[in-house]
Amino acid sequence: MAYTAHRPDTEPEVRDRTSQDDASIGELLSAVTSDAQKLFRQEVELAKAEIREEATKAGKAAGMYGGAGFAGYMTVLFASLALTFGLANVMDWGWAALIVTALWGVAAAVMYVMGRSRMKQVHPKPERTVQTLKEDAEWARHPTS
Repeated sequence: MAYTAHRPDTEPEVRDRTSQDDASIGELLSAVTSDAQKLFRQEVELAKAEIREEATKAGKAAGMYGGAGFAGYMTVLFASLALTFGLANVMDWGWAALIVTALWGVAAAVMYVMGRSRMKQVHPKPERTVQTLKEDAEWARHPTS
């Protein structure tokens, strides 16, 4: 019987290697699956945190857009009133208001026609995504082809 010196600094490594060697494939697969699930959950949490941060930034930007839209509306309103008052200096108030109203009606009609033509170009169904999903489903049914 040979005597080997006891070296405490190597014992845990040997013990770990021995326990891994003795572990069944099922146990190893279970450990890998558990680690993968943990990693996936951590990645999802990171993604959630990033999305929350970006949503906060987007919310603040949307608030600024809303404020700019309101300021633009007020500018147009007072410019319309100024135009009405200016025209009222050379004609009756009723005609001045009618002219400004007609100008806004023409602007509204032009924007409606332009918006309608652009809306016809919108395709709500994501064609490329649908196509790739069909390809993925086909591959899943026949993975060797």
